[in-house]
Amino acid sequence: MNINNIKSQFPIFLKKINGKPLVYLDSSNSAQKPISVINRLDSFYKNEFSNVGRSIHSLSVNATNKFEETRISVQKFINANSKDEIIFTKNATESINLVASTFGQQNIEKGDEILLTELEHHSNYVPWHYLRENKGAIIKFAPINDEGDIIISEFEKLITKKTKIIAITHLSNVTGTIVPVKEIVDIAHKKNIPVLVDGCQSAPHIKIDVKDLDCDFYAISCHKVYGPTGLGVLYAKKKWLEKLPPFIGGGGMINEVKKDKITYAKLPEKYEAGTMPTAEVVAFNESIKFMNMIGMENLIKHEKELTNYALEKLRSINSVRLVGNPKNKAGVISFTINGIHPHDIATILDEDGVAIRAGHHCCQILHEKLNVNATARASFGVYNTKEDVDILCKAIENCRKVFDLK
Repeated sequence: MNINNIKSQFPIFLKKINGKPLVYLDSSNSAQKPISVINRLDSFYKNEFSNVGRSIHSLSVNATNKFEETRISVQKFINANSKDEIIFTKNATESINLVASTFGQQNIEKGDEILLTELEHHSNYVPWHYLRENKGAIIKFAPINDEGDIIISEFEKLITKKTKIIAITHLSNVTGTIVPVKEIVDIAHKKNIPVLVDGCQSAPHIKIDVKDLDCDFYAISCHKVYGPTGLGVLYAKKKWLEKLPPFIGGGGMINEVKKDKITYAKLPEKYEAGTMPTAEVVAFNESIKFMNMIGMENLIKHEKELTNYALEKLRSINSVRLVGNPKNKAGVISFTINGIHPHDIATILDEDGVAIRAGHHCCQILHEKLNVNATARASFGVYNTKEDVDILCKAIENCRKVFDLK
């Protein structure tokens, strides 16, 4: 698949915004969907729909087989040891809550410590906060420097005998920082501390190898990986899934139910209670095929070139201030314009057909650390081009003119 012509695979780009071609620079929020994913979702509902694991008729057997094919595809995509280590959830937020709840139930007591970083999205903070509220846990935040990089020496200093788990993002949705996860996991495992990785931003932009990272848990948001909404993935080492209790109770996750006793299903069904998002799981297989056809190496190269081009162009515009300058950066660029609120920037850019995000991006702690209330953010997907960056920069110049900035 030619990455230079990839935009033609996305029907959304036939749409015009205010009479102008859509320039979509909000992929960190959610990625647009290729036609193959859209068609698969449509086809499943039209021709194949059934619940999974409930019946033995042909439709149900077929749906169950397709559902499990996706599980195997995800296993291969992230290089997990077993398909039983792949749990489908409704989003990455639920994946992280699953770990926080079950791990916390078994392993967290009053005074125990949970180590996060100042880069974390609220989805990788609030679930741990519940343990602070309900169990008296202590949350520590490893600091970042002014460039947006984690200070590893300071990170290590925060680890104590009370540290029970470390939860870190792989890629910041504000600064674009690619966190040295493998190094952090090595440090943690030397002290027998498990590590959860929030892979929401990294899965579409970095080749994920959970064996190489050796992390204990990895959360993925499928709608950011060109897949359907309402679907997430939790990878967890089998030893943890066998040890931890179920998260949600109900049909599908049980083995035997008696009045005085309940036994639970084997993995992975133990963690997949109730009716699952079957169509979304089946369609997500097309997202993985789409990524594999492009090739992660090609995608990474494309986005790196695009990011470097955008940084150079934006730095040349008066009054534009880039937020963060990490050593290892992906295609997420947050910025401010002196004298213009980010919400106004986004509103005016929208008039030129340019879609960006503005606000704190569910990272209030990080924005406080960077001493900024809100930022405008341009984030890239496989469909973006240098022409998109040029249009963005032109729209920013128009924005400056509206506010009469020199």
